Amino acid sequence: MRRPKKKFQRREEKILHRINEKIYAKEIRLVMEGKEPEVMSTAQALRMAEDEGLDLVEISPKADPPVCKILDYKKFLYNQKKKQKELKAKQSKVVQKEIRFGPNTDDHDFNFKLAHARKFLEEGSKLKAYVFFKGRTIVFKDRGEILLLRLAQELADVGVVEQLPRMEGKKMNMIINPKKK
Repeated sequence: MRRPKKKFQRREEKILHRINEKIYAKEIRLVMEGKEPEVMSTAQALRMAEDEGLDLVEISPKADPPVCKILDYKKFLYNQKKKQKELKAKQSKVVQKEIRFGPNTDDHDFNFKLAHARKFLEEGSKLKAYVFFKGRTIVFKDRGEILLLRLAQELADVGVVEQLPRMEGKKMNMIINPKKK
């Protein structure tokens, strides 16, 4: 027999911390601001939290005995989310731009790509320059290496070479990081 589908299912919130009656330990270590941490029974700590109109929150469940605090749980969660959001905003994302050369790249093309590479490094992006060897051009490996080293030399004022030219299959790669300001 088929069960009817529920139209709306309530999403279960993931429990981050045990609070109040959900703390199963017999004894806990209660940490309060301005006071020394003390070990007491869970029931006694729950009564203290209830008297203050706050929640007993298990901060460190793996400790022996578990560490708890008396605080407003909703406010605590709000502050934690706020801190995580600030940390995420401060993180810098590393962008990697690529420039492709052929082993027989002319001066004009080289200068055009050099201008782009300079712009990328000034923006703070990482630069991956590579020479792609197609078909029989693989015999010009030395030209490709000279081209990449010339690029690194031209960009020495805005970038630092992280990885010198290295062959990987049909490509010769080189990575340049922007200089710290």
